[in-house]
Amino acid sequence: MLNLGSLFKRKSKDVAKQRLMLVLSYERQGLPPSMVERLKEDLISLFSKYPQFDAAGIDVLLKKNEDNREELWISIPFKGS
Repeated sequence: MLNLGSLFKRKSKDVAKQRLMLVLSYERQGLPPSMVERLKEDLISLFSKYPQFDAAGIDVLLKKNEDNREELWISIPFKGS
């Protein structure tokens, strides 16, 4: 079981990883929009530390596929691409 209090005591990479795992585990049950936004903020914080990534261009979306199931789409662009 995930201890939500422990998310605030970790490094940003650990928080992003934990939230992504949480998102993936609940993907079939439907996610609250706030979780997607928090995941995006965590990913921006994490990837902004690496100069090869365009952290401002990170995009996190929930989309419906042809089976009408929600899918999580994450785009993390490299700089100059």
